Amino acid sequence: MTRQIRFNAFDMNCVGHQSPGLWAHPKDQSWTYKDLDYWQNLARTLERGVFDGIFIADVIGYYDVYNGSNHHAIEQAAQIPVNDPLQLVAPIALATEHLGIGVTASTSFEHPYTFARRLATADHHSKGRLGWNIVTSYLESGAKNVGQAGLQRHDNRYETANEYLEVLYKLLEGSWEEGAVVRDRDRRIFTDPSKVHEIAHKGKYFDVPGYQLTEPSPQRMPVLYQAGASGPGKAFAAENAECIFVAAPTKSVLKAYVSDIRERIAKAGRNPRKVYIYTLITIITDETEEKAQAKFEDYKSYVSYDGSLVFMSGWSGIDFGQYAPTDIIQKVETNAIHSFVEHIAGGDKSWTMDELAKFGGIGGMGPVFVGSAQTIADILQEWVADTDVDGFNIAYAVTPGSFEDVVEHIVPELQKRGAYPTAYKPGTLREKLFGDGPYLPASHPADRYRDIEAVKRRDAEVGKPQLKTVGA
Repeated sequence: MTRQIRFNAFDMNCVGHQSPGLWAHPKDQSWTYKDLDYWQNLARTLERGVFDGIFIADVIGYYDVYNGSNHHAIEQAAQIPVNDPLQLVAPIALATEHLGIGVTASTSFEHPYTFARRLATADHHSKGRLGWNIVTSYLESGAKNVGQAGLQRHDNRYETANEYLEVLYKLLEGSWEEGAVVRDRDRRIFTDPSKVHEIAHKGKYFDVPGYQLTEPSPQRMPVLYQAGASGPGKAFAAENAECIFVAAPTKSVLKAYVSDIRERIAKAGRNPRKVYIYTLITIITDETEEKAQAKFEDYKSYVSYDGSLVFMSGWSGIDFGQYAPTDIIQKVETNAIHSFVEHIAGGDKSWTMDELAKFGGIGGMGPVFVGSAQTIADILQEWVADTDVDGFNIAYAVTPGSFEDVVEHIVPELQKRGAYPTAYKPGTLREKLFGDGPYLPASHPADRYRDIEAVKRRDAEVGKPQLKTVGA
């Protein structure tokens, strides 16, 4: 049986997402990111292409590692200006019926109690098509601008994220029982108070004594996305994530990652085939090989060398402005994205500064595939077969043109081969992806927080404070 390939669209509520300098291309419309028409039209295109979802990245802060300044980031619109991703959920949901909407939000900069309400509201508004990409953040500028002394150490950020997620599980899975909302007009009872519970969370980083503010949304907890590829990041993903994103520059790096993460998922007591892994790529395609290659050459003429190194410096925490173009990149311990440093300095290829800047100039740290529909389809099927990856997180060179090209050329070719879905499954995003129910399965760690009174009894046994249930 031919294996099905899955697509997500990778975008951001900004101008220069992963291809710095391409904003200047006459066909690029990324500067219209602030208009809802852009997002709704793009979403309709993606839904026509039966994409699993649109995955909206985000950063809090700005890229100021390169040359110790944010000058080039601002000049080249390298993810600045950037707008809030969560506010795009409702307009995209109104424009589509099936498309998943994954939004990025950090566990480092917003309290879980207020965030739980924002998540549930968006899941309500999208009728259960929301996904949350869990990040711990990597920009010192973000930490400083929300009043923190600086970014926590890498491993400590994941310790915080684990507790953050525990609070959300308690609020979204345990605070309101099934059937709490009765809407009984005759008895004038909207919600049964005995079925709404305080969570009584008192931890190392967060104290949240009370109730979730919203009634349960269609999925309760949105689909959980995660992109951590360091040791702590992979451990976190194996325990919690339902969809995992990776940026692997080569097939060998991707194969090793997929094998490792699936083994970790199994050891965590979860089904590794019920967790989808998507790798970052950019596709440049057209009717013929010649047209696709000409398009690629045209795009490359707009790449910003400084803009590319702005991203590379920000992601790695290494100021690449201090090196000559011919210098070989060496591994350096930083507090940013550990997997990025490992891939470029500890992988199976040595990179010069010039090679790195050119490679990352279009699509970030994922490979760029160029060719006709037949060529690209061959490549995608080969990568899936050789690496065991489930699908691809597709970045753009120009938007919406890169996505339109994929929908026009690549999707029909894969469908003709029986390697791509032709329609969506019914239900919430979780049901469309996995074909099961709308909630996280019993094998997921969220399940242990669904009986919140039992959780509180366990906590009381180890000396944690216990709070009463509403109406008790």
